[in-house]
Amino acid sequence: MINGSKRLTALLPMKAHSARVTSKNFRMIAGKPLFRWILDTLCATEEIDLVVINTDAREILAANGLKTGDYAGKVMIRDRKPEICGDFVSMNLVLADDIMNVPSDYYLMTHTTNPLLSVATIGKMIAAFSASEAKRTADSLFTVTRRQTRFYTPEGAPINHDPKNLIRTQDLPPYMEENSVCYLFTRDSFAKTDARIGDRPILFETPRLESVDIDEKSDWFMAESLLMRVAAGETLPED
Repeated sequence: MINGSKRLTALLPMKAHSARVTSKNFRMIAGKPLFRWILDTLCATEEIDLVVINTDAREILAANGLKTGDYAGKVMIRDRKPEICGDFVSMNLVLADDIMNVPSDYYLMTHTTNPLLSVATIGKMIAAFSASEAKRTADSLFTVTRRQTRFYTPEGAPINHDPKNLIRTQDLPPYMEENSVCYLFTRDSFAKTDARIGDRPILFETPRLESVDIDEKSDWFMAESLLMRVAAGETLPED
């Protein structure tokens, strides 16, 4: 719970099909199925009251030993409606279905493909959002990666620097990249924008190694190497 007795629900959408890394949500990585890494983290986060898995893969989850009632009843599995299944359906439609059917004051959304996100970082994120929301200075939060490097358009035109006047990359103005690691929002902010990012979001920088997102096959190998260190008891550096 955050901000007193208000309820915080985590949304963890999970589909059976994966276009670029076959069945990645359920593939074994560093000792357990990929989805278990972030699910274990969410369930270990004290501020989170419930984790909702919206899925078209209930049978695959069961084959991997997960069913409603696991994790001391902290997990709810919801069958995804046929009309919001598929690779080209907006994630906001999936989230809207969960919000309509699972009442909560706050929602935290993340992905199975962010297995390195830690309980500590989620706690900092919740604290930052809770403080700002209480002061009415923010209605949502999304995670970003700071980029300070030389950018060009596909045509080769410089975007944020002058090639004739080189300055150190660390002195360039930063660009903040939405990294899709995590989103926090209220029921009201989602109703207003029909989106997980509201009108007054906080941009929250996540540690670089915790921000690894498994999208391509190369990402899988990177995440696996890091997760093996985590499984061995190592703590990842924040920078």
